Amino acid sequence: RMQEYDIIVLGTGLKECVLSGLMSLSGKKVLHIDKNPYYGGESASISPLEELYRRFKVHGPPKSMGLGKEWNVDLIPKFFLASGELVKILLHTEVTRYMDFKVVEGSYVYKAGKLHKVPATEEDAQTSDLMGMFDKRRFRKLLNFVLNFESRNPRTHQDVDPEKTTTRELFSRFDLGQDVIDFTGHAIALHCNESYLDQPCLDTINRIKLYCESLSRHSFSPYLYPLYGQGELPQGFARLSAEYGGAFLMNRTIDEIVMENGKVKAVKSEGKEFHCKQLICDPSYVPNRVRKIGRVIRVICLLNHPVKNTHDASSCQIILPQSQFNRKSDIYISVVSYGHSVASDGLYIATVSTTAETITPEKEVQPGLELLEPILQKFVTVNNLLVPNEDGRKSQIFVSRSYDGANHFETDCEDIKDLYHRLTGAQLCFLNLLKATLTQLSGENECV
Repeated sequence: RMQEYDIIVLGTGLKECVLSGLMSLSGKKVLHIDKNPYYGGESASISPLEELYRRFKVHGPPKSMGLGKEWNVDLIPKFFLASGELVKILLHTEVTRYMDFKVVEGSYVYKAGKLHKVPATEEDAQTSDLMGMFDKRRFRKLLNFVLNFESRNPRTHQDVDPEKTTTRELFSRFDLGQDVIDFTGHAIALHCNESYLDQPCLDTINRIKLYCESLSRHSFSPYLYPLYGQGELPQGFARLSAEYGGAFLMNRTIDEIVMENGKVKAVKSEGKEFHCKQLICDPSYVPNRVRKIGRVIRVICLLNHPVKNTHDASSCQIILPQSQFNRKSDIYISVVSYGHSVASDGLYIATVSTTAETITPEKEVQPGLELLEPILQKFVTVNNLLVPNEDGRKSQIFVSRSYDGANHFETDCEDIKDLYHRLTGAQLCFLNLLKATLTQLSGENECV
């Protein structure tokens, strides 16, 4: 007998699991099939540590690394902003029941060979050694403008047309120096290249606002990260899907995607046919439906010390703006450790990532690696950045984009919202999210 589903999801990466959780929650009958025996796809956390060494064909690990089972190493580590989209999705779906989060201890930006705390409050701006006295005053004026800005209230716009004034014009209106523009655009607004400067400034205003709001929830940094690693996220959404009737088949070969009149009809796996109306998958399941738009390099580094000049933080986010190295895209470093229960006591995992711009990407991340010395062990991956050829409305096959080189989830959340819109025709909207529920995730305590 044929098995009929509304939606089949291939892969258990974060995006796929978020969408299947949302679809199951809205009453759809969902089947998940994954070719891997583990959850998370590209965004899995690898445990025990022996498995990571095996995966990269590296001899080890040595005894000094402690117990292998104390490690959970993200293949694609990303932090998320405390007031960002992913937190809204977590609260909306109540996946927060299945996992714990902890604030990341610091947010840093690189300038002229040194790391500096990202200043995003008036107090930080006052004490920051990133700026001289006049720049501090101008930067504080910009922060004030952004925090008081309301898109629906023209009185707060101070003659800026958010839909027409470019970000470059906005910055020159506040007479910001190049250094201030660099850290504001890249370490606060989290743009990964310079193209934003010639776009309307509304997006940048909203991004700065989001960073500042996220920071106001916790004093250390605006970022959160799950205890036991990021692999907890797809598993949390998979549990949600299962709770609402979603079915899972792991470690299964996909034989073919069966089409009829240009539309998806079924998925054939190990000789069985599973019928569906819509299909969601990551690029690895449909190589003929995606194209390569670039490459991302990630170097996972195991350390036995905190990163220098980060005040011995047990976790932090570091951004190296592209202008410092004559590059087009920023270099990112995420640092986590035993503080988030992802490594043995006293040990750290630092991952350097960026969009590759040359044929020798490992040379490109060298400035990041130098900040981490001495490094006990490195694991290097270079992945293609794949995007779908079409939006899926004709074929009803909806393909997610590869994870980019940034080490925060904001662009990935845009992709989730976009996929949701194409799948359902509706906008993913959280109007029923009361402010009160946000306090669940961000009480005064450090563990949230």
